[in-house]
Amino acid sequence: MKSLPVALALGIAVASPLAAQRAERVIVPGGAGPNKLSFDAAVLAGVQPFRVTEVAASEGRVAVASGGASDLRLFDTANREVPYLLITPRVEAQWRAARLLHIAPTKLTSGFEADFETALPIDRLRIEGLPAPFLKRVQIEGSGDRAHWTLLVPDGTLFDLPNDGLELTALDLPAGSFRYIRLTWDDRASRRMPLPRQVEVRVVSATRGPAPLRTAVTVERRPSEPGKSRFRIRLPGAHLPIVAIELAVAGGNVLRTARITEGRLEGSTVVPTELGTATLRRSVRDGLAAAELRIPIVPPSESQLELSVDDGNNPPLDVTGATAIFATLPFIFFESNGDTLVARFGDQRLAAPRYDLEAERDRVPSLSLAAARWGAAREVAVAAGGGAAAMPTAGATIDPQQFRYARSIPAGGAGLATLPLDAAALAHGTLADVRIATADGHQVPFLVERLAEPLAVTLPAPEHLTSGRDPSTRSRYRIRLPYAGLPASRLVVQTDARVFDREVELQMLPNAADDPRARSGPVTIAAAAWRHADPELPAPALTMELPALRVAELSLVIDEGDNAPLPLRGATLLLPAYRLRFFRDAQTPLTLLYGRSDISAPRYDLALLAPRLLGAPAQDVVASAERETSDVTGVTPTIVFWCALALAVLALVVLIARLLRPGGGAPTTPAAAPPSPTSSASPATSE
Repeated sequence: MKSLPVALALGIAVASPLAAQRAERVIVPGGAGPNKLSFDAAVLAGVQPFRVTEVAASEGRVAVASGGASDLRLFDTANREVPYLLITPRVEAQWRAARLLHIAPTKLTSGFEADFETALPIDRLRIEGLPAPFLKRVQIEGSGDRAHWTLLVPDGTLFDLPNDGLELTALDLPAGSFRYIRLTWDDRASRRMPLPRQVEVRVVSATRGPAPLRTAVTVERRPSEPGKSRFRIRLPGAHLPIVAIELAVAGGNVLRTARITEGRLEGSTVVPTELGTATLRRSVRDGLAAAELRIPIVPPSESQLELSVDDGNNPPLDVTGATAIFATLPFIFFESNGDTLVARFGDQRLAAPRYDLEAERDRVPSLSLAAARWGAAREVAVAAGGGAAAMPTAGATIDPQQFRYARSIPAGGAGLATLPLDAAALAHGTLADVRIATADGHQVPFLVERLAEPLAVTLPAPEHLTSGRDPSTRSRYRIRLPYAGLPASRLVVQTDARVFDREVELQMLPNAADDPRARSGPVTIAAAAWRHADPELPAPALTMELPALRVAELSLVIDEGDNAPLPLRGATLLLPAYRLRFFRDAQTPLTLLYGRSDISAPRYDLALLAPRLLGAPAQDVVASAERETSDVTGVTPTIVFWCALALAVLALVVLIARLLRPGGGAPTTPAAAPPSPTSSASPATSE
């Protein structure tokens, strides 16, 4: 084994400043001499972000990550800095074809052996030239001498289904050195396969591979409207070089469109922005599944993604897991004496280091590299002045008593927090008048984020009404909304009936005096046809678009024809969902304020830091119950105006009455006026 000069291997005597390094990770070398260490998701989440570009390769365009981890530093047990290089693997894979040999078939199996004539370090098998369509279960083994075999793939699946748009004729293998590969087909449920035209393996070298990093991520179901499944995907960190999300789903056949979004700033509001879309496909035959469930995406900025799936008329998609697939990553090359090292990272301000080891970059492909691995991780204290610049947590002063509604925000640790706006806040305030204030009346800057998922509010069961003005063929139900003044929304009504055909209207009640449109009688604000003709499947829910309303009650009218009344199972209101992102100091009491019509939307400098807010982990908080403030004159100028106008009109009426009563007319001369005991005392006459 070749080794590097001793001066390079011993490291740098004086360690670099560590004031702002925030994470440490132990490195366990694979042995003395040159070592190769691959990045994992936890380290990628802590180092400076990589940028992703696409390069051309024989297998198509390949995403490659570069330019990151400038803050990474390695140290030995004496706290001396150890030089390293980031080596980007070659994206042009090297494939080796094999000579094929028949193996004796059995009643249930058949297959072949592939001889590559010499032992090769391999990590992937590719088969070409099999007649389609097919969907087969396979087992793959590897050997160096054709006498001792290692099980590489105990239960894999290969398929080519042109009519379904599904093809998988290559499988990843555990990296190892083998001369022979044996593939055994399971023929119990399908026809036997002929020898393929060609079988190849991908050769692994010091500067080729490993295969792209794959990391399991958390996926959780979120509230959604009928016909859509929504999920939240939590990544290991923000600004990761992830290029695809691969789903695992339960059930049978799948053919649905999926879309992945994240919040990005547009103007002064964070809105859902599409990262990628794809058609999810899975075909199940004889207990075997052929699937393509990968969604290519542009690298995300957030640590949280939103997945929406168009279910059509199918049941909600049952997503059981998700995997993040990274771009091709560089590996860390370093020289070791065999002792453990420590990697430190987390300072976003550090520039990439420059070591004399750079002179050895061209020699790396010719070296035999030991495989190092990551050990335990721990957070490190940040020295004074070494942290990131303080985020704005206080703005201009504002009088909380000028807002009609106030709600306490629970105290918590310092940092980024998110606060959802519920139905009460949407009904009694607007995005323009909402504020967060400290106890001394200072505003706390925030960003408004519009979520892709709706805010679902379960309504009381529709109440059947008896009305003399309705014919017997119509059913009328009262729909009680949680508040008057809600923004535009969607009403979802469900039924247990299986076969029906109804015309449905949504009306404002005649006594809804709070809305001028309803004072003269019922006003239809939405109408729809609700039909279902499959007795084997549950009926889809009825969804009706609602405008912004000032009323808290609606009337649902169903034209039953000559049928029995349609049984209603429940109703849900889908409101637009918003949340506020803000920084706060530790244990500082805060108050959510809204309900004021004389102010415009706030403008905070915090919007300039949106990229840092969108990528940082946040604590979810929920405001307390709504309460009205004691002095709301500042938020009710309309009420004050009408009260003042009423008083002015009353004063004018009194004055006119006094002018029109007997003796209250225009003044006359004393000679012409008849004697009157009150004429001399009249104020109008005296003027």
